[in-house]
Amino acid sequence: MPHWLVIDLEATTEEGGWPVAEMEIIEIGACVVNSDGREVDHFERFVRPARRPMLTSFCRELTHIQQAQIDSAPLFTAVWPQFERWLSHHRTRLLGWVSWGDYDRQQFEVQWQQHQLTSELSGLAHINLKQRFAQARQLQKPCGLNTALQLAGMHFNGQQHRALTDARNTARLLPLVIPG
Repeated sequence: MPHWLVIDLEATTEEGGWPVAEMEIIEIGACVVNSDGREVDHFERFVRPARRPMLTSFCRELTHIQQAQIDSAPLFTAVWPQFERWLSHHRTRLLGWVSWGDYDRQQFEVQWQQHQLTSELSGLAHINLKQRFAQARQLQKPCGLNTALQLAGMHFNGQQHRALTDARNTARLLPLVIPG
């Protein structure tokens, strides 16, 4: 049975946002789901940022990630091989990978380039589910994940702006947009 990889990232930021090139991943959440959106496996890790190791108060309040969780986490260059090993167990079944919006793909590309890393993800098709959901629902413009869930008659499960929780909620919308 084919599967999808759903990924969400949390990153360093400040109120008003930073350019992607200045942001650093602080949490990776991913789940492999079947075509019904049912979870088969998941991956979740904190990542310690190298350039700006101190989280802004805005970032801590938004993500509910504490400074101590980040201080004790490995750097991206240590977490990425762990992710790639985990992904390798699912690679042959994956149709592609999905994120809510295009930010996650852009952030990965920036960090892969900065650290001269390669990824199995770059060989997989990426789907911006936020855009696809807007098209499927004939919305004038794409909406946030929580709003999309409400439009689909669902409630957000868990704490928003946590990587695995956001990935799991995104996965719930997948069967509505890309039928199995």
